[in-house]
Amino acid sequence: MYTRLTRGLTALPLNFPSLLTKAIPAAKPFALSLAIAASLIPAASNARADANTNTNSNSNTKQLDSKGYDNQSYYDNLLSVIAPPHSQLSIFAQDLSNNEILYQHNADTLVLPASTQKLLTAVAAMRVLGEEFSFATQFSTKGRLSHGVLTGDLYLSFSGDPTLTTDDLRAMLKSLKDAGIHTVKGNLLLVGQAKEQTRAPGWVWDDLGICYAAPVSSFIVNQNCVKGQLKPKLASSASQLNFPRYLPIKVSTTAVFDKTQQEPFCELNLARLPDNHYHISGCYPGDKPLNLAIAVDDPALYAKEMLTRMLKSAHIKMSGQVAIAHRTPIGLKPLVTHKSEGLEALLRTMLLDSDNLIADSLFKAVGAHYYKVAENFHAGARAVKAILEADGIDLSHSQIIDGSGLSRYNLISARQLAEVLGLMAKDEKLRPLIELLPVAGVSGTLNYKRGFHQAPLMNKVSAKTGSMQGVDNLAGYLSLDASHQILFVVMENGQSQKSKKQSPAPFSALFLQSLLDNQGQIVKSQGNEDVDKKNNPKTLSAQ
Repeated sequence: MYTRLTRGLTALPLNFPSLLTKAIPAAKPFALSLAIAASLIPAASNARADANTNTNSNSNTKQLDSKGYDNQSYYDNLLSVIAPPHSQLSIFAQDLSNNEILYQHNADTLVLPASTQKLLTAVAAMRVLGEEFSFATQFSTKGRLSHGVLTGDLYLSFSGDPTLTTDDLRAMLKSLKDAGIHTVKGNLLLVGQAKEQTRAPGWVWDDLGICYAAPVSSFIVNQNCVKGQLKPKLASSASQLNFPRYLPIKVSTTAVFDKTQQEPFCELNLARLPDNHYHISGCYPGDKPLNLAIAVDDPALYAKEMLTRMLKSAHIKMSGQVAIAHRTPIGLKPLVTHKSEGLEALLRTMLLDSDNLIADSLFKAVGAHYYKVAENFHAGARAVKAILEADGIDLSHSQIIDGSGLSRYNLISARQLAEVLGLMAKDEKLRPLIELLPVAGVSGTLNYKRGFHQAPLMNKVSAKTGSMQGVDNLAGYLSLDASHQILFVVMENGQSQKSKKQSPAPFSALFLQSLLDNQGQIVKSQGNEDVDKKNNPKTLSAQ
C-alpha cells in the first residue's frame, strides 16, 4: 500500500503563479514555431480543391467547406510539422456558425479523456439533478428535550457533500447549543451508506494516497484531505513532520532529505496503514520543505473521531458513544440542517478547478437519482450513458467508469466529446455550462496554462482541460469574434515527458493558434469576396 509521493504529491511554492510564468517560454519562440510551420504549408485561401473530391467524414481525407477551401489537407500538413512525435492525437474542429466540420483526425479513436470526462458529468447532472439540487447534512432525533437535556439518540446524517467542512459542522453544533441542547443522554450516530464504493475501478494505485484521488464517501469532511509539510532537520538529513494537531490522523516518517542531490535513486513513498495511519519513507532530493496533501483512507473513522473531538470543543456532554450507523429510524425530527451550495455553484468549482471529488460525488448522485438505488460508480456510469444517448449522442463504443476522469479505464472519442460540446451549445438549458468553463489566461485551470495565458489565445478559449500522466487534452470553444465560435476537441495520449519539456508550447496551443489564424484569414478573404461581388456584380457573374 505504497504511494510514490514525488510522482503526484509535489511541493507547491507560495509564489507558484509567478514561478510558472517564468517557466513559460517567451512568446517569440512560440510564434516562431508557428511561423516555420506556416512557411511549409500553403495558405488555405490558395488551397482550392476540386468540388467533386470525396469528403469522407471519418478523418484524414479532404474536408471542403462551403467555399471550397481544403481545410483537411491544410491541417494535415500542419500536423506533419507541429505534431508531437511520440503521441497519439485525436482532433475534431467544427464551425458553430454553419456546423461545417473544419478538421478531423482520428476522430473516432477511443482514448483516455482524463478530466474532459467532467463535461459528460456536468451535462448529466443538469439533466437529472436540476438547479435546486444540493447536498444536505442533518442533525435529527426521536428523543425528548427538557431543560437543555436531550433524552435519546442524536443522529447526524451525511449525504456525501464534497464541500462539507469542519467549520460547517461547528456551525451546526453551535445551532444545537442555541436551540438549548447542552447534554445528550444517548449516542451520537453518524449515518452513512453501508459497504459503499469509495473508489472507481481503474484508479491508479499510486494516486490513492493523494488528495486528488480522495475516497468518494457518504462521510466527507474537509474534502477527505489532510494537508501538512515534510521538513528537513537543520543539522542532519532526517525529516520532521508538521501537521495540525487537532486532526485525528497519525503520520510518521523515516524519510531523509538528499540536500546535496547526490543520490542516484531518491524517491519518497507513502504507506497507507490501518486506522488512518500513514508512514513516509525513502528519500527526497533537495533541502526545501515539501507540502503534503494526503487523502484520508478511512472516511467513516475520520468523521467519527473528528465529531468526538468537536463535541468536547462545543461543550456538549454525551452520555453515550459516537458511532457509525447505516440506517435511521422512522419518525426522526429534524433539528439542524446544513445544505451545500446549489448545483450551478458546484459545477462551477468542478469545471473551473477540475475538482475530482465534486465530479465523482455528483456522478454517484446522478446514478442514485436516475435508478433509485444506493450510490455507486456503476449506476452513475450507466445513468450518464443513458442520459446522453437519450440526447442523441452515440456512446455505444465508449467506456464510462467515473465522473472525474481519474480512471484509466475510461475511453471516449474526440467526436463523442464534440457531440457533448455541440449539445451544450445548442440546448438553452445546458448553455449556462459554457459560462462555467475555464477561460484562457483568466480563470480556472486555463489561467496559467502554458501557451494560453498570453496573446493570441488569451480570452479566446473557453475549455475543459484534461491532464494526467501521459495525457494532455482540451475540449471547448474558440472565439473568432463575439458571434463566431469554433467547437474543438484536441486529445493527446501517450505523451512523452521529454517531448513535453522540449516543446515550446502544448500541442493544443499550437493547433488552436493555427486554427485561429487560418480561420481568421478565410473569414477575411470571404468578406473581401462579398465586397467585390457587391461592387462588381456584372464582372463577377460573367466569370
